[in-house]
Amino acid sequence: MAAVAPVAEGVPGRGPPGEVIHLNVGGKRFSTSRQTLTWIPDSFFSSLLSGRISTLKDETGAIFIDRDPTVFAPILNFLRTKELDPRGVHGSSLLHEAQFYGLTPLVRRLQLREELDRSSCGNVLFNGYLPPPVFPVKRRTRHSMVGPQQAGGRPAPVRRSNTMPPNLGNAGLLGRMLDEKAPPSPSGLPEEPGMVRLVCGHHNWIAVAYTQFLVCYRLKEASGWQLVFSSPRLDWPIERLALTARVLGGALGEHDKMVAAATGSEILLWALQAEGGGSEIGVFHLGVPVEALFFVGNQLIATSHTGRIGVWNAVTKHWQVQEVQPITSYDAAGSFLLLGCNNGSIYYVDVQKFPLRMKDNDLLVSELYRDPAEDGVTALSVYLTPKTSDSGNWIEIAYGTSSGGVRVIVQHPETVGSGPQLFQTFTVHRSPVTKIMLSEKHLISVCADNNHVRTWSVTRFRGMISTQPGSTPLASFKILALESADGHGGCSAGNDIGPYGERDDQQVFIQKVVPSASQLFVRLSSTGQRVCSVRSVDGSPTTAFTVLECEGSRRLGSRPRRYLLTGQANGSLAMWDLTTAMDGLGQAPAGGLTEEELMEQLEQCELTPLASSRGSLPSPSPRTSLTSLHSASSNTSLSGHGHRGSPSTPQAEARRRGGGSFVERCQELVRSGPEPRRPPTPAPRPSAGLGAPLTPPKVKLNETSF
Repeated sequence: MAAVAPVAEGVPGRGPPGEVIHLNVGGKRFSTSRQTLTWIPDSFFSSLLSGRISTLKDETGAIFIDRDPTVFAPILNFLRTKELDPRGVHGSSLLHEAQFYGLTPLVRRLQLREELDRSSCGNVLFNGYLPPPVFPVKRRTRHSMVGPQQAGGRPAPVRRSNTMPPNLGNAGLLGRMLDEKAPPSPSGLPEEPGMVRLVCGHHNWIAVAYTQFLVCYRLKEASGWQLVFSSPRLDWPIERLALTARVLGGALGEHDKMVAAATGSEILLWALQAEGGGSEIGVFHLGVPVEALFFVGNQLIATSHTGRIGVWNAVTKHWQVQEVQPITSYDAAGSFLLLGCNNGSIYYVDVQKFPLRMKDNDLLVSELYRDPAEDGVTALSVYLTPKTSDSGNWIEIAYGTSSGGVRVIVQHPETVGSGPQLFQTFTVHRSPVTKIMLSEKHLISVCADNNHVRTWSVTRFRGMISTQPGSTPLASFKILALESADGHGGCSAGNDIGPYGERDDQQVFIQKVVPSASQLFVRLSSTGQRVCSVRSVDGSPTTAFTVLECEGSRRLGSRPRRYLLTGQANGSLAMWDLTTAMDGLGQAPAGGLTEEELMEQLEQCELTPLASSRGSLPSPSPRTSLTSLHSASSNTSLSGHGHRGSPSTPQAEARRRGGGSFVERCQELVRSGPEPRRPPTPAPRPSAGLGAPLTPPKVKLNETSF
């Protein structure tokens, strides 16, 4: 390469229009005329050839430009013909290069093309949009926030927040909150005050948690979603959220609907009014960090991995804390709460009996089953079969272990005294099982190896699980979901992949590939097949999501609807109709992300190589999304439905460009990434001592493996 010169020889500031200009773009030679390059005024090329930009020549005298030659080819073709021919180049890459070269006509054409593809009104699945709520103001009277509360049998003080801002009228959330610096979370990470951290729903109600306050919406048949409650500003970021909108078994007055939020070891509970407003029930303390918060009927349950469980009863208004073994998983069915512990035991609590033993300070925690190998129970799922006799239901329990085992145990109602019996065992995972779901038709397990999913079809006879022909392997795939290394990707509890849905219906996984993604992929939990993909209508990154099973209206022919709720970084909430998507399932592309889609998602973030952690147990909360960069090179060609014959077009295109296999390109991204940064501090986890994982061989990835 020659040295830089103000004006290269052969390229004078004013030359004949027909002069031939030789270019070396990223190592590839191009030849064109001066007139072709300079017909757009004030562009990169007009400045280059007029001498306003210094030039660099290669050994042949061609002007060297250090840009991508593949993207430059359609740009040069546009300068020649004034027609756009992308030739397989991604639109965002072409727009980026057009902006670099200052080609205004091409930039406007590409921007218009993107605007036509993305509508602010969404696609046919877009069902609604809720703007950011008004920032909560300090109330002059606090009487509506005071109610009976007890902590350990003694009155607990009501939280008094001295950090509420002055009255902001009807100002929007972001316009005011972003000007203030939110307090750091207990983990020490900075918080984004305007983004949606958590979303949960129950029947026709939604609760949305922001950094320091929460709001609740109610669906009314005629007027749609209405804001009915907004909490005061809290002192610390909300980390857990729970909502109950209808308690079965009788009316409970003002405690029929409740919302709870947890921060550290502290829990705040409010009673909600159907027509709007709410009152604070109390502030309760677990004494250790709350890692799971949920309702079982009218009981508020809080658990911690340390083995402590707290229960609040709406009828007795009593808060009770009890020590159990270290908790690594949980599930509830009917009035039963089951706890999986790291000693290999499954304990249960019948919450209907809870008020009977308050004076004894005993939650009646009983051991139900102990794993034969005494492996830690890291995932738990309970399925109650339809009642077939006066004696009751079959109880079927599927659980995963720290060694990767999956077991199914069953208990007949007439043999309650003898305990559940081991029914089936699967040893298909090499990493701890993080999620498990037993439904009417499928058994689904997810392990810590980058959300590797294995599924089986379940055979039943008269509603009860059957051994003839037994559970049949159905599919194997992965749900790639990278976590943020600096904690800015949203609350991990608000990005749970699932599965979501009723156990007697098809369930789905929700996949968000990178923390800053504005696009989500909905996939069947049984096969990994893509149901649909949704993209934020306002372009804002999605920071939290959940699936809501919404009741049907009273009108004739109405049926329950399933919605995907997405909370955005700008504080808004969007709703998507999954019922319509499921009805048109056969029209959606099969499988997960294609290579092009995956690379588009990965371009939105910097990849940080992470060390494999097979030796550690997953978080006890089933909401945790375990991810790693190694999924890009894992052996994921096991998908039972993804083999489609010849290689896909993106794979052939990658080989044609000489860029190596997809696995090699992902590994190259890792090697060229920044230095590893310390990830957010996870919840304390018991040690499993499993040793290092085996390195899988490099294989060509299937398009349904992501």
